[in-house]
Amino acid sequence: MYVVITFITIFAIGIAAGVVGAILGLGGGIIIVPALTLGFGMPMRTAVAASTVCIIATSTGAAVAFLRDRLTNTRVAIWLEMGTSLGALTGALVAALVNQRVLFILFGLLLAYSAYNMFRTRKEHTRPDVVPDAISSKLRLGGSYYDKALGRRVEYQVTRTLPGLIIMYFSGAAAGLLGIGAGIFKVPAMDQVMGMPFKASSATSNFMIGVTAASGAVVYFARGDVKPLVAGPVVLGVLLGAILGARLMMRMPASKIRLFFMPILAYTAIEMIYKGVKWW
Repeated sequence: MYVVITFITIFAIGIAAGVVGAILGLGGGIIIVPALTLGFGMPMRTAVAASTVCIIATSTGAAVAFLRDRLTNTRVAIWLEMGTSLGALTGALVAALVNQRVLFILFGLLLAYSAYNMFRTRKEHTRPDVVPDAISSKLRLGGSYYDKALGRRVEYQVTRTLPGLIIMYFSGAAAGLLGIGAGIFKVPAMDQVMGMPFKASSATSNFMIGVTAASGAVVYFARGDVKPLVAGPVVLGVLLGAILGARLMMRMPASKIRLFFMPILAYTAIEMIYKGVKWW
């Protein structure tokens, strides 16, 4: 009976993680990892491995809707994925060498940084003053999509493509190290550094995190860190939640999306940092 209740609980957590992950472009790892470690007492490495697999499910579930509505900028995704895939492989290879207390503190700091960025840009929709750089113009990285919440087509340009690529390498390393999908870095980088609208950044991040996570998941599978009884219900729940989250995101104003998760991010960041410091 206890196993059935645990399975259902993890499945429900997976649905919540899928909804939030699809809306915010974070992949759901920000919920999965704390829930499995703090709520079920699982080893950090098992939780990170399950989260890495669930990120692939989040990306798959949300990708169809976002691609159909042209929210995903595939040219930007292909450009940035060169950096994230290399970084993800680096992060997964060094994960076994890093102390769990360090992982807790690092994960908490990443969440705090993400919460701060969402608060700082909470009222922004688009940035009409963005001037494309040479790489962006040559690769035609600008795009447009119909925003159902605003009731109009949004056209935008992309700039600072090289700094964006460098940031993506480090965000990929964080994905391989922590199993968080790196959306925590990717969305702010595209939104704040490269000048993309928040919704396009989130949808493009969702598209990218599946590829990035797959690079790191190969290492976790080979090392035996992926436990089927944990990863199974997580993946099923996340896949369902991602489909629901993608539909919700297209109808939500960007400002609401930013405000949606700030309190949860801040609370979880404090919990994770406290746990890491307490064990020191």
